[in-house]
This record gives sequence, structure tokens and C-alpha cells, in this order.
Amino acid sequence: MGLKTNKITQNVFLSLTLLMSLTACSQNKTQANGVESSSAGVTSDANNSSNIDSFEKFNRSIYSFNVGLDKHFLKPVAKGYKVVTPDFVDTSVTNFFSNLGDVGNAINNLLQFKVSDAINDTERFVFNSTFGFAGLLDVASAAGLEKHNEDFGQTLARWGVGSGPYVMLPFFGPSTIRDAGAKFTVDRVTDLTNYSDESLYYMALELIDKRADLLNEERAFENISNDQYIAIRDAWLQRRDYLITDGKSSKNSASDLIDRLESLDDL
Repeated sequence: MGLKTNKITQNVFLSLTLLMSLTACSQNKTQANGVESSSAGVTSDANNSSNIDSFEKFNRSIYSFNVGLDKHFLKPVAKGYKVVTPDFVDTSVTNFFSNLGDVGNAINNLLQFKVSDAINDTERFVFNSTFGFAGLLDVASAAGLEKHNEDFGQTLARWGVGSGPYVMLPFFGPSTIRDAGAKFTVDRVTDLTNYSDESLYYMALELIDKRADLLNEERAFENISNDQYIAIRDAWLQRRDYLITDGKSSKNSASDLIDRLESLDDL
């Protein structure tokens, strides 16, 4: 796919897709509760969702900007993509980017000393890159190799680094100080598309593909909350806690909403 090892460009895929997915949900209304948890040396993302949002006034203004961007640009493009793209092509695009993501999963699992999971992720990447025709087919899942979702923000949390305040980033969406720093440093390095001359095209294609995949999910978020900003914030914090603790949060973060949000990254 024209990948080069001498060029690194900004990794914006994960944050952008999560942002647009969440802002799309917000247009229909959502709600979830923040969580407080710790597990085996893991630092929870939030002791209290209201306390962690010390930049709420600023965050709300950025959130409104992001919602408008999705409404007037990304969602219409995603609808057009869905109309002209056959289902098997759409699935292949999703599988391709999911396969590349297993590289970062393997590295972060190794950094978290989860060796068996790192081996699993490596096997997934090898299987899908070869027998799956460069990842267009997900033969690894069919073979029983579990899909993981890891990033360097989760790794820092496992090392005991606190989340810092919640921040809503322009274009990039929900994050924390810790996760934003991780996203723009190590996560960039582990994203193979950053080594390509066509990295921006990969980014755009993946963003549109993920936004298109969410179109059928929007109705599930209707009429759940009157304050979309708080609902998105708490759902995101809850989901991060769930991911960091590998589903071992002390409270029920595996709600239907979180399960649906989690599926956005299971590519």
C-alpha cells in the first residue's frame, strides 16, 4: 500500500473517528454515568466526572464546533460513501484498517506486560496480512484469535499515570491530558499509515468508513439524555475506564451504550 519507513505524519484516525462517531450520537441524545475504579495497579480515568471536567466551559464550545462539523460535512459524506460502496468492499476497508491496528495493539499489550495478548495480536496481524490478503479478510477472528483494543494512553494508565483533566479537542474529540499526549506521540509511531506518502488519503478513507458504519447505530441513542455534552463526556470516560481495566471496572461500565461505543474501535 505504498508504505515508507522514512516518513511519519500525524496520526489522526482514531481520535477523529471517535469524535465524529460520538458527535453523531449526540445529535440524537445519549446518557451514561462516569465511573470510579482501580484494578491491579491501574489508575482510573476519573474519580468523579464533574471534577475531572475543569475546562467544561471551553470544552462545550469545542464540542458545539465538532457537532456542527459532523452535521454539515462528515455525515453527508458518509451517507454518500454508503450509497456507492458495495457491502463487501465496505467490510474489506474496515478489515484492512483493523489489521493495521493490531500492530499498535501488540506493542501496547507488550508494554503492559500482557505477553500472551501481544502474541495473539502479532499472530492476528500475520494471519490477516498473509491469508487475509493484506487484511482485507479477517481470517484471524474466524480462527479464534481475539481482537484487542489498546493504545498508549491505556499503557500510561497501567503504569500509574493519572488522566489529568478531560478535554474536548477540536476535530479530535473527547480525550484527557494524558491520552491526548499519548495520541500525538507514541500512537503516531505505531500507526503504519503514517509511513506512507498517501497517509492523508488513508486517514480520510478510514474516517469516512467508520462514520458510515455508525449510520445504522444512531437510532439506538435517541431520547436517552437532555444534555448531550455530559452524556458524551460520561460515556467516553466510562468506556476509557472499561478499556484500561480490561472490563474489570468496579462499576457496570459494560452498559449497552458502552458496548456500542466500544464497537467503533473494533476494526
